[in-house]
Amino acid sequence: MNIRRTATLFLFSVFVLSLGIVPLSAQNADGETITWPLEGITDLVSLDPPRASDAQGYTVLELLYGGLVRLDGNLDIVPDLAESWVISEDGLVYTFTLRENILFSDGTPITAQDVVWSLNHAVDPAVGNWTGPLYLSSIVGVQDVVSGAATELAGVKAPDDRTVEITISAPSAIFLGRLTFGTAKIVSQAAAEANENWAELPVSSGAFQVEAWNHGQDIVLIPNPNYWQPATISRLTLPFIQDSETAYQLYRTGGVDITGNVQNGVPAVHLSDVRDLPDFHQAVAFSTRYLGFNQTKAPFDNVSVRQAFALAIDKDVIANQILNGAASPTDRILPPGIHGSEHPVEGLHFDVEAAKAALAAAGVTPESIGNITLSYAAEGDNERVVTVLQAQWLENLGINVTLEPLELSTFSARLNETSSTPESGLQLYYSVWTASYPDPQTFLSQQLRTGVGNNNGHFSNAEFDAITTEADASVLDPEHRLELYNQAEQIAVTNVGWLPLLNPNLNVLVQPYIEGFAFTSKGVIIGDYSALRGRPAQ
Repeated sequence: MNIRRTATLFLFSVFVLSLGIVPLSAQNADGETITWPLEGITDLVSLDPPRASDAQGYTVLELLYGGLVRLDGNLDIVPDLAESWVISEDGLVYTFTLRENILFSDGTPITAQDVVWSLNHAVDPAVGNWTGPLYLSSIVGVQDVVSGAATELAGVKAPDDRTVEITISAPSAIFLGRLTFGTAKIVSQAAAEANENWAELPVSSGAFQVEAWNHGQDIVLIPNPNYWQPATISRLTLPFIQDSETAYQLYRTGGVDITGNVQNGVPAVHLSDVRDLPDFHQAVAFSTRYLGFNQTKAPFDNVSVRQAFALAIDKDVIANQILNGAASPTDRILPPGIHGSEHPVEGLHFDVEAAKAALAAAGVTPESIGNITLSYAAEGDNERVVTVLQAQWLENLGINVTLEPLELSTFSARLNETSSTPESGLQLYYSVWTASYPDPQTFLSQQLRTGVGNNNGHFSNAEFDAITTEADASVLDPEHRLELYNQAEQIAVTNVGWLPLLNPNLNVLVQPYIEGFAFTSKGVIIGDYSALRGRPAQ
């Protein structure tokens, strides 16, 4: 007997049980099941749509709540709770017709008034989050509600129980795409108003409902039989697993059915072991890993300092030697494959002498620059990346950077703080953005325009603002729209609004008996809940 191996397996089994992951022999026998870990977190922030704050939370929202529209497995916008919509000739009024006889998970009707209430709730300043006001900013009256000048959105009406009219302030090429995001999901007004703690066990409008939310452990979902496209599995368990290596080992030992996502893919050290397996799936992700600078205070209020930090990084080493090809190096903000990425951008390539010259042009020396702290979420391969960044800045610029690892929810909260009160916020941070919807607007206007909620680093450039504003409204000339975004991206790259580093791939492992998942540039998507197949009943 191999005593060491036996002891290791025993300890790993104890660890698995401590996570609440049930062994195969003890899993639900009532029907097919799926165990799909939420990697990189220890718990969910909230099940109230506008209060969610990370990709893992939005994954759960997509399962629990329907929207007027959603994305399918081809990333096309398709009907969800609305069966159809029409757009007025001036492009300002969207009229949605809800499906007949649709119900919440508690059996009560989903009406147009629930849609009106949900959109108002998403921008309610009492909710205290920026996502609703940002993603729904096109709707007439959002700023009035946010400022307190009004209590309801002027641009959202319910003429009858099945009709929703939404008026936007200007023609928009991305309005429908924004309605696919989590902040526009439909909540039961009656359930929310009846119980202030409704989000602990919410009434569902989507394909699944909550059976149990075991804080710090997992969330267990069962099908919502009232959804218009009922799911065909009996249970979906989503354990919270902060470390992607743990999730990978659980997959290899049969503890989970799928592992990997855009934020936390299959660990780079294992890619060579799994690339040829039939259960390995890969897609180029609409995602960019980047460095953000707090540009409201020294030293990163100086563009030359930001350029020096950019020019001192050898991204090829990080992508190919450190991450084993799990990501590709990039000098631009838009990821490959997204509309607009076919237009070239001149980036800040690795050049040590140019980096030193930029630092000198800023009038800064390694001795005078002061303390520099790089903050990051302690998940996935982040620590390996930031450790190399730290070493390269020391070698190429002579600048010693302190690393600050933070738990993901803490990191997200600090990013929000950097946005709202930059004087007490992060100084330099390593983060990732994955397209909320497949459009260049989500990487440019939504991230770097002056004053928008996602602009955590407070980049501000009047020319960039004017160009992206024009691009967002260029509905009738798609090619001109992309040319405008290209101009804006060049401005942001040259002035280091972001310092783009890597484009990660979607690298996932899925057991061969699992069906119904689409592996897209936006991540793993369930395009048709009725086509889901899981682990066969034991």
